[in-house]
Amino acid sequence: MSALHRRTFLTASLALGLGAATGGLAAPAAAHSSAAPDAAALRAAIAGLPDEDATAALVRIGGRDGSWRGSSGVHDLESGRAADPRARFRAGSTTKVVTAATALHLAAERRLDLDTPVQRYLPGLFTAAFDPISVRQLLNHTSGIKPGDGFDDPYAHRFDTLPPQRVVASAIAKGPDFTPGTQQRYLNIGYTILGLLIEKVTGRPYAAEATRRVLRPAGMHDTYFPGTDPRIHGPHNRGYQRMTAADGTTRLVDVTEWNQADRFAAGDMISTTADLERLLHALFRGRILPGPQLEEMFTVPAHIEGAAFSAGLQRRAVGDRVYWCKTGARYGYSTALAATRDLRRTIVYSVGDTDAKDESSNPVIDRIVAAAVK
Repeated sequence: MSALHRRTFLTASLALGLGAATGGLAAPAAAHSSAAPDAAALRAAIAGLPDEDATAALVRIGGRDGSWRGSSGVHDLESGRAADPRARFRAGSTTKVVTAATALHLAAERRLDLDTPVQRYLPGLFTAAFDPISVRQLLNHTSGIKPGDGFDDPYAHRFDTLPPQRVVASAIAKGPDFTPGTQQRYLNIGYTILGLLIEKVTGRPYAAEATRRVLRPAGMHDTYFPGTDPRIHGPHNRGYQRMTAADGTTRLVDVTEWNQADRFAAGDMISTTADLERLLHALFRGRILPGPQLEEMFTVPAHIEGAAFSAGLQRRAVGDRVYWCKTGARYGYSTALAATRDLRRTIVYSVGDTDAKDESSNPVIDRIVAAAVK
């Protein structure tokens, strides 16, 4: 079996496109400022699963305009039984929303200063080649740190542990990519370092602090951080990845069990669609962060042309609405959460994506998004 496709999940092709440039959903010419979810369109969007693009889909639309819940596909390909709508799944980079909120919670307590260089908090981590990098620049992807290295063949090493410290060390060894604060480049590395920073400041594991400061206040009781445990505990649907063999043939391989400790504070969370919806409501209603720190999550660097990322979220305009969103992709699972700031519309989905790390869009996700933003 050949190595997994390791194409970068580029910001231009974020699955929640909402107008993304590469294979994303084009924004509608106009969007109603108040409209109930289109149930027929949403049912049609997830019909016919499993197919070559997805094995299952779990969708929750909510907000003041009304709600809709739906699921389709299968729990696993062997039995063919229906997908569990309450299932846990690998939430990928939606973890960054929780990490950002945890760091900002520490800032509210004045245990972190967003304008202070991270080098002061983590002395010895960076080489002299790096200019000072503020905590805020880690949060909004303007740090200029290059990506860290992973396994050359991730599937072959799926049960091995790659410590986040080693990922960070490999990134630092490459030297800076650009002067901090001059560009925005979406990568995992800044949030991996934020996880180490949270641990240094609190003296406690990242998972414990994120759980105490964000998950529990938000009521996310089905969400956790697996660390080196390759399993998904509790109800879950199996995840599958399309793989290409040496003879050029492709088949779906069960990739549900996977040690993803290297994703750490950038993408190692397991959650449910209901819990991610709770996170949106708790955050946007100010139940997690005070006003000044919450505002960081809705502030995109104004001085950088084309910047779309804030602390933990991404800004996307669709017609007359602005959505604040975050996507996540781990092998076998693609996930997203999005909401208007006034919570008039919230969108959460998890799709059993058969090529979740491919940079092209997934037709099932495209249909979900198109129906959800109507």
